[in-house]
Amino acid sequence: MADSGFIKASRLAGGVLEPARPIGICQPSVSEGLQVRAGHVVSAEAPTEAPRATLLGPNLCRDEVETARAQEYALLALLLGQAPDAPFLERIAGLRGDATPLGKAHAALAQAAGKASADTVEREFFDLFIGVGRGELLPYGSYYMTGFLNERPLARLRADLRALGIELVDERYEPEDHAAILCEIMAGLIGGEFSATSERQRHVFEKHLAPWIGRFFADLGAAKGADFYRHVGSVGHLFIGIEAEAFALGS
Repeated sequence: MADSGFIKASRLAGGVLEPARPIGICQPSVSEGLQVRAGHVVSAEAPTEAPRATLLGPNLCRDEVETARAQEYALLALLLGQAPDAPFLERIAGLRGDATPLGKAHAALAQAAGKASADTVEREFFDLFIGVGRGELLPYGSYYMTGFLNERPLARLRADLRALGIELVDERYEPEDHAAILCEIMAGLIGGEFSATSERQRHVFEKHLAPWIGRFFADLGAAKGADFYRHVGSVGHLFIGIEAEAFALGS
């Protein structure tokens, strides 16, 4: 995609996750196939003193913007794949925001993380996404697009992932259209863990995320059982909106 799209869209953003260690995607040889481990993204390093605007703003070069985007997807992937433990909550509490909508959402998420306990967030995660029988929300593309699980959207996604050489590791039991897995795949595509052109990145986003994941984040933000996670929903909804606009600007 053209650089101008994400540079322009970054004017709307309020900064993203502080510099992070590599996300949890393993990349064996081409003959073995690439694999993605959603839910195993590592936490961010301790926050720096740099203002948010210096991490994502209109004067950044393409590489810096792409790094910021990959880190945001990695953060969402981790939070949707598993409940954060106490050390990760502490790191999230160190996030800073600016006066933009996404910056304010990051600040609210940080404040919520600072007040939350790991046990409380773990129970919230269970009620929202697992539940007894099922959780309050079903974070799957097939469900949002068809009303049913494991439908044609999942088959189309698997075909596109095979073309990219991406497959789930054996211990992953969630289907590939889980929101956490899709966010981690996007982080890998943007960050270079998976070899893909910008057009392929656009294709994955527009075909497999854009039709539904914004609605999912909106539902998460409004879910009855969401306290900490309503802030995750707010961050995700705003970020996906920026992504959609950026892809449109870059077309």
